[in-house]
Amino acid sequence: MLRWLIVLVATAVAALSWITGGHAAPPGVSDKDKAFLAAAHQANLTEIQGGQTAERQAAKQSVKDAGRKLVVDHGALDAQLQRVAKKLDVALPSEPSEEQRAELRRLAAKSGAAFDRAWLDAQINGHRKTLLALDEEVSTGSSDEVKNLARAAKPTVQEHLDLVESMQSGE
Repeated sequence: MLRWLIVLVATAVAALSWITGGHAAPPGVSDKDKAFLAAAHQANLTEIQGGQTAERQAAKQSVKDAGRKLVVDHGALDAQLQRVAKKLDVALPSEPSEEQRAELRRLAAKSGAAFDRAWLDAQINGHRKTLLALDEEVSTGSSDEVKNLARAAKPTVQEHLDLVESMQSGE
């Protein structure tokens, strides 16, 4: 399983590097693109922290494993996002939003099966929202580099959604 995750992450990072590499930064990035980068970065930070919490507090091993997968995958997605933001001179927030931090605290207060159920629900809702945001950026963003980043992230986010939905339905 670990070898598969490493191969998956290496493949995703290589694909993202190929997609975004070699493009000159546009003269300006729209406020919408900047907002997308900031929100996507905060979502990645939230997923990483939430995944770490799942690794520590989940009752089921499958939830712990899913948490680890999200930590690895969102870490890779965020590394690429940070490279694009730096290239485009876009400042990123240093932590999740207050709403996201509140959700992380709410989840951290749970344990056992109640944690597993709440964590899966939060992952489903979060990944659905993220897919909508990715589609919106691809459709209406102005920066090709940011749009390519969103396009490249979509399969990973969809894979996560499929995973947590199948876990929830298997309970």
